[in-house]
Amino acid sequence: MPLLSVIIPTHKRADILKECLHHLERQTIADRIDVIVVSDGRDDKTVALFANAAFRIPVRFFEIGKSQQGSARNEGLQHAQGTYVLFIGDDIFLAPDACEKHLESHERCELSALDYEHQLKSHTAVRKAVLGFITWDPAVGITPVMTWLEQSGWQFGYLDLNIRHAAGAEPFIPHRLQHRYTYTSNISLPLDLAKQHLFRTDVHLYGWEDIEWGMRLRNAGVRVFYEPDAKALHHHRITLEESLKRMEILGRSAVEIQEKVSEFDRVPRGWKLFLYRIAAMLPTMAGRHRKAFLKGLRHVDAPATPRKASSTPRGT
Repeated sequence: MPLLSVIIPTHKRADILKECLHHLERQTIADRIDVIVVSDGRDDKTVALFANAAFRIPVRFFEIGKSQQGSARNEGLQHAQGTYVLFIGDDIFLAPDACEKHLESHERCELSALDYEHQLKSHTAVRKAVLGFITWDPAVGITPVMTWLEQSGWQFGYLDLNIRHAAGAEPFIPHRLQHRYTYTSNISLPLDLAKQHLFRTDVHLYGWEDIEWGMRLRNAGVRVFYEPDAKALHHHRITLEESLKRMEILGRSAVEIQEKVSEFDRVPRGWKLFLYRIAAMLPTMAGRHRKAFLKGLRHVDAPATPRKASSTPRGT
């Protein structure tokens, strides 16, 4: 039986998915993992990949009707057999020891004083998820907006996490903020815990479903442990136009999530909305992205844009 099941939702990206799987074949603990790939909708090229390619690790392939990433991950969980599960995207290329680092982080106990006190009072072990590190793959050709997305934290907030890590802070992300970092592009947790907290299936637009999932993990007392040595490359190129379009979709999806989850806090209100509008007037990267996000907020009744199984970005 595998110790770690890797779950990959995919949608019409057979060539990139193939390279993603080759990186999993090269894992230092390849003999202790299995892989579940779930195609979100029918794709002949993806079907052909598994009909014609032989992989050196156990890989199982399933299809579901066109839905969204959360449904694909839930389907993968039904077939997972490992003690732990690792969620990644089909454009995530793991470093050779990434899976090993995830397992090591789960198997060692590094509880803070507050976690330890909670454990003593509740007589239960503190459960945790392990978040690995992601950066852009230089092979795709990094654009100026990609550099800005990474440095500003609008794509992934690893800059702040790495600053905390370098300063010697505890490896657990602050509890009140941890849901903003539950990136389903490189995060693992015990299988039984993942099955207790499935992804929503009533979200139809791109983005935010992993934050909502992270909110439920946080409310259940699950802590998020940051392991910077569990590294991965994000093999995805983004132009400025694509980034702005995605921010507009994120604005629409934020409204959709808030209608279902009242505590969701990514839609600016009141004075925050006023300041957001002022900042959106600036001809900067941040200003242009805020303007696109606000455009999405104002067009929540527009037709939905088809989703792609990729890493989830977010604005701040």
